[in-house]
Order: sequence, then structure tokens, then C-alpha cells
Amino acid sequence: MPKYVHESEIPFPVDEVFAWHMRPGALERLLPPWEDVRVVSREGDIDDGGVVQMRARRGPLKASFKVRHTAFERDRLFRDEQVSGPLESWVHDHEFEPRGDGATLLRDRIVWEPPLGAAANIFTRGVIEAELKRFFAFRGRRIALDMARHAAYRGPRLRVAVTGASGFVGSALCHFLTTGGHEVLPIVRRKPNRDRGEIYWDPMERRIEGQRLEGIDALVHLAGESLSRGRWTPAKKKAIWKSRIEGTRLVVAALSRLRRPPGVFVSSSAIGFYGNRGTERLTETSSAGKGFLADLCREWESEAARARRAGVRVVQLRTGLALSPAGGALGTMLLPFKMGIGGRLGTGRQYVSWIDHDDLVALIFHAITTPSLKGPVNATAPHPVPNATFTTILGRCLRRPTLLPVPSLAVKGMFGEMGTALLLEGARVIPDAAVRSGFRFDFEGLRESLAYQLGASGTGRRTD
Repeated sequence: MPKYVHESEIPFPVDEVFAWHMRPGALERLLPPWEDVRVVSREGDIDDGGVVQMRARRGPLKASFKVRHTAFERDRLFRDEQVSGPLESWVHDHEFEPRGDGATLLRDRIVWEPPLGAAANIFTRGVIEAELKRFFAFRGRRIALDMARHAAYRGPRLRVAVTGASGFVGSALCHFLTTGGHEVLPIVRRKPNRDRGEIYWDPMERRIEGQRLEGIDALVHLAGESLSRGRWTPAKKKAIWKSRIEGTRLVVAALSRLRRPPGVFVSSSAIGFYGNRGTERLTETSSAGKGFLADLCREWESEAARARRAGVRVVQLRTGLALSPAGGALGTMLLPFKMGIGGRLGTGRQYVSWIDHDDLVALIFHAITTPSLKGPVNATAPHPVPNATFTTILGRCLRRPTLLPVPSLAVKGMFGEMGTALLLEGARVIPDAAVRSGFRFDFEGLRESLAYQLGASGTGRRTD
């Protein structure tokens, strides 16, 4: 049967690396963002023979697979074995070996058998090993980066409430926090699961279980109607406005009634605050722009700022284009680029102020844990690029041509006002407040971020 071994050196002691893997959210943090793989259910834990059911999708193809934890030695080993799935068999040993310099050698040892036996091995082995190489290179780096972020914070365990906890950014934030040993209380619109600490709210009906926020350390507000789904009809714009303004107003009102309000309220905003500004270099002290998005963000931030009256530190994150193939704008644009029909939008001169998805999650954590940080904070990488440059770099990472520009008239015809505001207009936004507060970007360059998020590079070794 084919075998594959990957080794990663993690610069933290064995007990800490092992403990990270045992916490809720670890598996989700390790799933590659370029693959549509979701955890469907769990039974038990790693140390008691637990079972995990997952579902994967690639284009029109879907697959379900179930793995069971069959071996466990604390701080040394745990094993996953396929119970059912697309392969004939799969055994994955996670081995943890101490290094003399306080680091850990994390060794992933895979033994598998392809479907249809030895005949299929001729065709599938190379493909599977190439995917394993990408996956484990990404996995080792994310573990090291996440653990470094948590190691920089040496305070007490935090209780953090999150709206939008199941969304593109919120779900990643929740898993990041739980793997760091913190408690997350998701604020949800469905019937809450009390075992998971969920809190109910309905922003449209102005209902929230505010008493359950008593004594939390931080509240992160990420919920809101999507800006990029569908044309901006009058009804759509009203829904966008109401979800953000009314939702923020409801959360702030709940905080103001608490005897022990949280120390910090991190509220989402957007770089749409600045409007269409060409090549002007914009920091948090720059004036607001014009248009629907600018007006929305200005009112949105004003509502969040009211939490200061309750003695709460307020951080308003003006978020740019968050890069991850798992969702957002990058997830939407990948298909045409993979097909070789992607290209610059309009003139291509409009600036794209982007941020790596992992850096965005880390910046939210930084905002929670940095008492000096308050007010507007640009959640963008230090080096925004014109749309034409963004397009070229994305094409190179995917090894696809980017020779087919999309004319402005076509964008306006397809998407209307939304297309103009989100795709044809731009702003050159600089994260001045984040940098001055000591935040370190792991991905300052666009090429490095895209290569990491898309699994465009990696190392590993094969054993026969």
C-alpha cells in the first residue's frame, strides 16, 4: 500500500502542540481552504475512540467520509482510520516528537489504499501524494502561525461572544479562539444550543438575550446582510442598511444594560467608508467618501461608538477584501480564473485593498487583547495593489492566463450599482492604526497570501 510521510517543525513544546490538537476547532483550522470540506458531525473525542463525519465537494463531485480515532498516547500519538469513504482504506498517524530546543517535530504518517485496488494505484498515487504535499505544508504553517498568535497573548482565558459566528470570517475566528483555549459564545438567530453556549437574537425583531452577555470579556459583531449577493435594488439596499444599523443598535443597547459590560466591543465596518478615492493614500484619519457604502459605514460606526457610554472600548474594523478561497470575493472569482477567462475589471487602475483571511482573524484577536487600540482600524494589508496587478498575480498563482478584460459597461450591466461600487471603484487603504499598535502581518505581500491560501507551494517526502 502507498505510504506518505510529512514532517513539520513547530517552534513550541510537545505538550502545547498536542494540547492545541485536542481543543475544539482544531480540525476545522487544519482543513485546506481551497477545498470545500465540512465537518458534518462528531461523536466522542480523540482520546476515547470518537468518530468524525465529513463531507467534501469538488465541482459537481461529492463525497462523504467517516473516520474513527483508534489509538491515543498523550503528547505522543493519535490515529485516524477511515470507517467509510472514497478510498479503500486510510490510516493517518499524528506523531509528536520533542526537539531539544523546545520545539516539536510533527510527523504525519499516511498509509492508504486507493479504490479498485492495485490497478487504480498506478493512476491515483501521484495525484493523491501531490494533494497530501499541498495539504500538510499548509497545515504545518497554520499551526505554527496560530500558536504564535496565541503565545503573544499571556492573559487569562477569555469569554468572547460573536455575532455572525457561522459566517466566512466569524467561523474562522471562533475556531481560532477555541484552539487557543478561549470560550466562544455564538449569538445565533435559530434555536440556541445551550451546551455550546449559544445566545439567541433576532435583530429584525429587536430581540436579544442580553442577560447572557453579563460578564463576557469581549463582543465581536460581524453579522449583516451580504453586500455582494445580488443587485442593489431599493429593497436590497434597505435590507443591507437595516441589518447593519439596527443590528448594531440592538447589540449596543444590550451592552448598555449590563452590570458588567465587556471590556471591548469589536464591530465590523468596511473600507467602503472612504468611497472611490483613486490613488489617494488613506488612513484612519482620512475623511469619509460619498455614496451608499460610505453613508452606510459612517452610520454603522456611529451606532457602534455609542457603546463607549457604557465604558466599553470600541474598535471599528474597516475591512478590505479578505482573501480565502473558502468564501468571500476570492471564492466567487476563482472559477472563471481557473477556466482561464479571468481578467482585469474595467480600467484595472482601481486599487484593491486586501487582507489575508488569517491575518484578519489575527487582527480581530489583536483588537480584543490590545487595550490601547480603539476607534477606526483599517483591516487591510500594508500593500494594496491596482486591480490589474491583483488579476495578474492571481493568474500566476493558478497558472492561468488573464488576457480577457471585463469592460466597465459589462460589469455595470451585470451587477448595476453593486458592481460599480465593489468592482470598478477602489480605495488605497493603509493599516496605520494596526501597525502603530504593534500588529504584525504574516502576509504583507499579495503573492505570498494567495500562494498560502491556494496551496500553491509545499514540501513533503514520500516513503515506499
